[in-house]
Amino acid sequence: KGRKIMKILITILLSYLIGCFSSAYFLGKISKNIDIRNYGSGNAGATNALRVLGKKVGALTFALDILKGVIAVLIGKSMFGFNGSLLAGIFVVLGHDFPIFLGFKGGKGVATSFGVLLILNWKAGLAWLLVAASIIIFTKYVFLGSIAASISAPVAMVLTLDSVNKYLYITTWVLAALSVYRHKANIFRLCRGEENKLGNNI
Repeated sequence: KGRKIMKILITILLSYLIGCFSSAYFLGKISKNIDIRNYGSGNAGATNALRVLGKKVGALTFALDILKGVIAVLIGKSMFGFNGSLLAGIFVVLGHDFPIFLGFKGGKGVATSFGVLLILNWKAGLAWLLVAASIIIFTKYVFLGSIAASISAPVAMVLTLDSVNKYLYITTWVLAALSVYRHKANIFRLCRGEENKLGNNI
């Protein structure tokens, strides 16, 4: 029992620390020697990296953030199986959203959540991507696509699996809730008619 608890704690810590590696922040420092959180939307994520640092750096940020989710889930799975992967998935996103090394001011967990979903259930991950892309193309609002995709993930789990582990279902809803919470400022800006569409300021 003590060994299992230790594995759980190690999984939580490693996953959180992996999430704390802010791709947007470090690429901003490397490419332009700036703190990306002082520019654009103030968010240390792929969309703001795209706006502030350009398409190539934005794409690299997106890819690295996905990779964080993938690596953390695989580590969690190797530590103590499927439940370990679920725990890792939640904490890597928490690390991305609230990185201790950056004063808990990070990104919104979109790309990292996508990476997590790809490993937990690649079909649900592809459904997530399809929903996100469709909403973004139709509305030009990245945050709407992100929220819609996150909320669609639990539904996709039900539709693509013969039986859904309740902890897997809970995990996808936790990730969806985190996404909605982290996008609350976007929601308020949209209500005021101040939210930028994709293509503006890029």
